Amino acid sequence: MLDARQGKPVRRTGSTHINCLLPSGEGPASHRHGDGWCPQGGVWRARRARPEAALHLIALLFGLVFLSGCQSKLPDPMNDPLVARFFLEARPGEAGLPVQLPISKLGLTVNPKPVFVETDIIDAELIRVKLGWCMMIRFTPAAARDLYRLTAGNPDRRLVLAFNDQPAGARRIDEVMTQGGLLIFVEVDDVNLPPLVERLKRTSADIAKRQK
Repeated sequence: MLDARQGKPVRRTGSTHINCLLPSGEGPASHRHGDGWCPQGGVWRARRARPEAALHLIALLFGLVFLSGCQSKLPDPMNDPLVARFFLEARPGEAGLPVQLPISKLGLTVNPKPVFVETDIIDAELIRVKLGWCMMIRFTPAAARDLYRLTAGNPDRRLVLAFNDQPAGARRIDEVMTQGGLLIFVEVDDVNLPPLVERLKRTSADIAKRQK
């Protein structure tokens, strides 16, 4: 291609959308050229991307990434309260509430009213026994006396533990509990037991603070 004003060859490849300077002085005209020649005798001048536009786009992308990182994190389930309650197994033929344990699928019928609630619990810890890890739940002095009377008068019935109203374990009453604590196997994976205990401890501590 030749420059229309100077007769110099101009390298031009492909088809693009360019501006032409018309020799008549009419100002720039926009055409699509396939071979580099302007049909109106003008001098082509390709439009180039403005560098400040690219910088603006990059800044916008970085701003979006920064804002997404500053958004508040999702609530941690470990901070949710863990409400523990105990239900006594109903006597044979006695009306009650059917429940099922999550792993063993053991079905039981319990009295709808809990015998111990979250305000009766002061602490929890993990205890290792021959059969594996279990949870030791400790009661307030008043609830410990109730536990003694309950276990003395209801041998062979089971106490069902529920977390947030979901059955989680059962303990057969095979002795009179005099120490104010109850050992129970919780039907969750061993890896989930420590976080569960921590949630229960935190919930019990929060309840105790509110009661002062």
